[in-house]
Amino acid sequence: MGLEDRRDVETDVYQPAEDSHLLADAACDDLADADEGSLVLEVGTGSGYVAGRIDDETPARVIAADLNPHAVRQAREADLEAVRADLVAPFADGALDAVAFNPPYLPTDPDNEWDDWMERALSGGEDGRAVIDPFLADVGRVLKPSGSVYLLVSSLTGVDEVVEEAGEHGFSAAAVADESFPFETLTVLELFR
Repeated sequence: MGLEDRRDVETDVYQPAEDSHLLADAACDDLADADEGSLVLEVGTGSGYVAGRIDDETPARVIAADLNPHAVRQAREADLEAVRADLVAPFADGALDAVAFNPPYLPTDPDNEWDDWMERALSGGEDGRAVIDPFLADVGRVLKPSGSVYLLVSSLTGVDEVVEEAGEHGFSAAAVADESFPFETLTVLELFR
C-alpha cells in the first residue's frame, strides 16, 4: 500500500496497521518478563496503539512520544503518558530499558510530497531511511547498557542497510518477527549492545 492509499484513511494521526500489530506483538513478547518499573519509550506513537499494548501486557512503565501534537493528544486520550518529542532528543542519557519505533519508512519521491502530518508519519525520504538513520545515531545515548530497541523495518527500506547502520552505532541486530505481504516484508529488529 503506497503513501497515496494510506492518506485516505486518516489525515492527522497514523492509525494501527499491519506494521503496528507486528511491532506490538514482538515488543510485548520480549518485554513480558521485564522488571516492574522498567521504562519503555515508544517513539512515533501515532494513535498510541503499540504503547498501549506494551502498557497493558507488560509490567513496564511506558511513555508514548510523537512529534505530531494530534498524536500526543490521541495517546493521552487513551490514558497513556504521552509527550511531544522529536525522536529521543529530550530523554535523559541512560534512562530507558527499551525503545520501540515504527518509523516512517516508505521511500518517497521528493517531487511528490504533501508536507502534512500523515506524510511525516509515512515518508522515509528517497531511500526510506531519512528518519531511521538519525534515530539510530541517537538512540544509544538514552538506553541503559542492557537496553534494547525494537525497530520495525520494511524490505522497501532495506533491512540489511538498516542493520549495517545500526552496527555503525554499536548495535547488534536480530530479526525477532517478520511478516510478508504482496508488496513488502515487514521485519522487527531487536537492536542491542
